Amino acid sequence: MSYRELATRPVLAWSAVTVAGRLPVAMAPLALVFLVRERPGGYSLGAVLAAAYVIGEIVAAPVLGMRMNAERARPQLVAGLAVGAAGFAGLGLLPDAHPVVLALLALLAGAGPAAVPGGLRAMLTGMVPERAVTQAMSMESVLTFAIWAAAPALATGLALGVDPAVPLLLQGALMGLSVAGLWLLPAGWSAEPPGEGASVRRALLRAWPVYVLGAGALTLLALAELILPALLEQRGIGIGWAGPLLAGFSIGSAVGAFVYGLRSGGWPGPLPVQSVVLVLAVSAGVALVALLPWTVGIAITLAASGLLMAPAMLTRNLALRELLPPSALAAGYSVMYAAVGAGYAASGTLAGGLLKVVAPSTAILCGVGLTVLLTVVGAVGERRLARRAPVVQEEASEDASEGVSEGATGEASEEAARKVRR
Repeated sequence: MSYRELATRPVLAWSAVTVAGRLPVAMAPLALVFLVRERPGGYSLGAVLAAAYVIGEIVAAPVLGMRMNAERARPQLVAGLAVGAAGFAGLGLLPDAHPVVLALLALLAGAGPAAVPGGLRAMLTGMVPERAVTQAMSMESVLTFAIWAAAPALATGLALGVDPAVPLLLQGALMGLSVAGLWLLPAGWSAEPPGEGASVRRALLRAWPVYVLGAGALTLLALAELILPALLEQRGIGIGWAGPLLAGFSIGSAVGAFVYGLRSGGWPGPLPVQSVVLVLAVSAGVALVALLPWTVGIAITLAASGLLMAPAMLTRNLALRELLPPSALAAGYSVMYAAVGAGYAASGTLAGGLLKVVAPSTAILCGVGLTVLLTVVGAVGERRLARRAPVVQEEASEDASEGVSEGATGEASEEAARKVRR
């Protein structure tokens, strides 16, 4: 199936709702820093607010995702986006409030819509034919990277050119628009009858290797974004190059997602193998960035790494879709969202601590080492998971066969008893 076949009214409406709902999320960390940067200790307070926002996302995503009803997801999506809109609007309307109030509003803005990306992804894959799922998820990835490429410039331009509160007010308005747009989309997606909470949790826990490998991939993004300015200073390169270089990484990721979806028959090898190869290739690229002394070399390497980053994340989401039943997809995507957020935060914290004692290039290499470790752990876990699957299926087949045999024996016994009575 080609991308042109995705140009339907429902998919276009979904894209509009996604842009309106995710652009505020992408703008949030930088907008929060600009909101309070002119106050005493502004940058430190901005970092605290951004941390509160991310903590809200990480904690709320799996909790809210597990409570989402697949066939009637709209009310939960509306509630989440409405809470997020209220949080952003409150931050924009009360920029001089006490730091505790601002932190609570940031926490609310992050927690409310935390499960929305997972719900919208599950809705998208339910709107298209099975053969088009890879293209649909590739299209979503292209859209996401385009949003993340535009968000920093939009937040910076509005905060510095108009007023620091304007980006937050815009974020609240956009989330409000996404709430209205949900009525253009289906109420949910088809799924089998939901299982008990314990069975859903078991299914989500069984997929832990997918989450670990996804978190490993996002640690690389954290290294590229957070340490690049310090690395450029170490190399004697103007820090102003950080923005264009990261934009090249995002553009490369969008191109990579598009190219991955072009092959309708799929790429060679199973999804776990594709993931490991892609993550290790991106790791090698980020490590090379730490060693190169030239701006052009860093730019080319970052763009090439971005080209492979998006397919690495796509294979994770596709693998998760293969492992989970439809009723648990939103919860699975939400857990993945939390896992990659935790990986990003952990890598950023590690890198920040290392920068106090080692050079930026060394900090990047240590972060790459963490990514490789997570990749190995995830790959080993997925291999064991793949070995256990045929055993489980065989046991299920044997149980079914025994049930049929017992049923046949019971019928034969009843027939014999009827003959004796006659």
